[in-house]
Amino acid sequence: MKVMKWIPNIVSHSLMLAIGFMLGIYLLPVMTAPPPPPQKAVQQVVLNARYLTLFVRDREDSDFLHWGEGAVAVAPDAISFIGDMAPGPDYRVYLSPQFVETEAAFNTLKPQMVDIGSVKNFKSFVVYVPPSVDIEEYNTVIIWCEAFSQFITSAKYRSH
Repeated sequence: MKVMKWIPNIVSHSLMLAIGFMLGIYLLPVMTAPPPPPQKAVQQVVLNARYLTLFVRDREDSDFLHWGEGAVAVAPDAISFIGDMAPGPDYRVYLSPQFVETEAAFNTLKPQMVDIGSVKNFKSFVVYVPPSVDIEEYNTVIIWCEAFSQFITSAKYRSH
């Protein structure tokens, strides 16, 4: 009978542990994020941009924990972002030859995409495009969480 008295405590403690763990996964990237890039660096990418586009919050596979919204500039040598993104671990910037807004489409097209670099800041970033990558071969910028295989957001920057 004493075991029955412990069950509510075990359940409540397990629930609180799970909530704490999930909050830690969500908040740790925010707490450990580096400072945003200097405004001058972001503005330089915008000045050199061939394309200006937007991440929008309402993509098909975006949700209240996985989203981004704001201005994206695509230059031959860099991609910049100014706006807001839901925080998370292991965000990567990809360029895709086709518009993508779902995890299934991302996974199907991933072999044709190029991984440009890591995102550690959720208000603004500058990611430098390797010299071997031609932005004209792609038309969409995607933010993807590699650790959890989660689609975050995307923006089409040019038509074919």
